[in-house]
Amino acid sequence: MSDDRLAREQEFHDARFAQGAALRPADRFYALNRGSDGFFRDALNRLPPGSLVLDYGCGEGAYAAIHAAGRGLSVTAIDLSPVAIEHARDRARAAGVESLIDFRIMNAEALELGSATFDFVCGLGVIHHLDLEASLAEVARVMRPAASAVFVEPLGHNPAINLYRRSTPAQRTVDEHPLRMTDLSLIARRFGVVEATYFHLLGLLAFPLRNTRYFDGALTALDGLDKTVLRTRLGRFAWMIGLRLSQPIT
Repeated sequence: MSDDRLAREQEFHDARFAQGAALRPADRFYALNRGSDGFFRDALNRLPPGSLVLDYGCGEGAYAAIHAAGRGLSVTAIDLSPVAIEHARDRARAAGVESLIDFRIMNAEALELGSATFDFVCGLGVIHHLDLEASLAEVARVMRPAASAVFVEPLGHNPAINLYRRSTPAQRTVDEHPLRMTDLSLIARRFGVVEATYFHLLGLLAFPLRNTRYFDGALTALDGLDKTVLRTRLGRFAWMIGLRLSQPIT
């Protein structure tokens, strides 16, 4: 990560996390993330005892780190933002799992971690902020040969979503780049197995109902339809992609 890009990312996220409970307008859309959140949580729940976990870009919530530590697993959690690490450590302490998590301020493109160290690497909305080639090389390097990785990231093909992004530039950094289908080829150069699952296309239609009693039922029905629709070529127009990666190539 170049020094300028590093500084922009750190400044943006330090400022965002320092706002505390204040939410970006875009954060309200995360009410729709039931399917992709379940995909991520299921991967964490399947980890065998004794797994060493890397929460790659933990943010202030450190969801993966705290969830894995709650199952008794040892976790390293990194983030570029000192404010994020401070808040994440506070959350881990409140959850009673701080002793199981090694929090570190670190550049995800130049990990200060040993090679072939981790059984599982994961991240929520992180690699689209990074240089993909550099970050994937580092993820593959720190994974053990039989390790796996799971990421949930935004996609960049849906015209309506891209219009919203262009109209709200202050809500994101200038350097982030939602993934495109061509990026899957780049990912495949670093991992022998790449499994992609797509989330949230028809489910987006439930958004206007989010503050009504109809929301849960509508979202459940639309997510069910998405499981069929997004197996087709329409998958590229989903909001999110879930990636399961294994057989790291270093």
